[in-house]
Amino acid sequence: MAARSGRGLLLLTAVLLGFLQASSTFEVKEGGKVCILAYFSVEFTVEYDTKSQKQNATIVLPHNATVLNSSSCGVKEKEKIPVLALGFGNGHSLTLDFDKNAVSYSVRNLTLRYNMSDAIFPDSTEKGMQEATSDPNMHAVLNTTYTCVHSHRITMTNVTVLFQNVTIEAYLASNNFSHNYTFCKEDQTPITPATPTTSHVTTTTSHAPPTPSKNPDKGQYNVTGPHGTCLLASMGLQLNVTYGTKSKTKSDVLLNVPLNTTYAGICENTSVTLNLFLGSDKLVFHFVQNASIEKYFLQGIDINITLPSEAEEMRYNVTNNSLSELKATVGRSFKCVAEETIWVSDRASVNVFDVQIQAFKFEGDKFGAVEECQLDENNMLIPIIVGAALAGLVLIVLIAYLIGRKRSHAGYQTI
Repeated sequence: MAARSGRGLLLLTAVLLGFLQASSTFEVKEGGKVCILAYFSVEFTVEYDTKSQKQNATIVLPHNATVLNSSSCGVKEKEKIPVLALGFGNGHSLTLDFDKNAVSYSVRNLTLRYNMSDAIFPDSTEKGMQEATSDPNMHAVLNTTYTCVHSHRITMTNVTVLFQNVTIEAYLASNNFSHNYTFCKEDQTPITPATPTTSHVTTTTSHAPPTPSKNPDKGQYNVTGPHGTCLLASMGLQLNVTYGTKSKTKSDVLLNVPLNTTYAGICENTSVTLNLFLGSDKLVFHFVQNASIEKYFLQGIDINITLPSEAEEMRYNVTNNSLSELKATVGRSFKCVAEETIWVSDRASVNVFDVQIQAFKFEGDKFGAVEECQLDENNMLIPIIVGAALAGLVLIVLIAYLIGRKRSHAGYQTI
């Protein structure tokens, strides 16, 4: 019996190695119109019976799961009921049924169908297909993207479902994710203000930008997709937003992005998205590549933050998708030691400190050859110019000295 259990464990391990847990993007569309976009990683833990005891098997949704034909944007009872159905492994499937009202949409039903005859359930006393269904408690305002980076656990009879890095939208207004967000309750934990010497948020009643207590910590970000790394970044980030107060004055909020910021990303063929989550606040970077000139750059920034209680509006949300920043050749990394200010609007900017970043193409998941920013080149050029000027001045003084000395000696020559 022990030998048999050992073989079962080895078989289970071998099968699980074939499932790589990675967030993947799935879409459902009809007639060229996308009605569901989903990006997430999910694992299922199934408790089942053997002759001797209960056991657990874990199934991870692989990145190459198939969008099944039962997925639909179709019409049912004159009301659109989008369905996302994914097939994977030996007959397993995950189905998400959506619903909406006048103001919001939700995943009204999650169904997992799993095949107990699969080898990942060794010694199971049950065979054939089993099914578990539950309301996953995923709700969002219409025309917003539902996001949940933290783990979202759903418990059903004999099955536990664990979602992570979730980005979902149904009833899309366009064929892409909205730039407005609904955050899950797990991501809405507020940031506790630090002491004044290390505070990440400061305010001022003057019109001048507030002075930060210190430069932001330098964060490290790595986004991977089905084909490997699509973004590497090392940088310090700082948000600066000007807002109107209830007393009709202007004030500023300064937010240093902390070192332990939760983040997630999406890898696509011609775009890469980096999402940074700061409690209920969110900062999003959109990178694109221009294949014709073999360049990539930061095209868009989304800022969605909570303002101080004195502000006229509780939240501030701005998007700019017409940028051309942090540009470098595909396969190379952009590097800038000097502080760069990227204006998202006339009220908001992102300050980037000591950045090295690369998107799309990598060799060995490491930064490629460096392309330096103009600011660093200018900073290096100034000392060179000053040094050259000083060297020229010294040379002129030396020549003048030698000429003067020669004339002085010439006055004492014998006639």
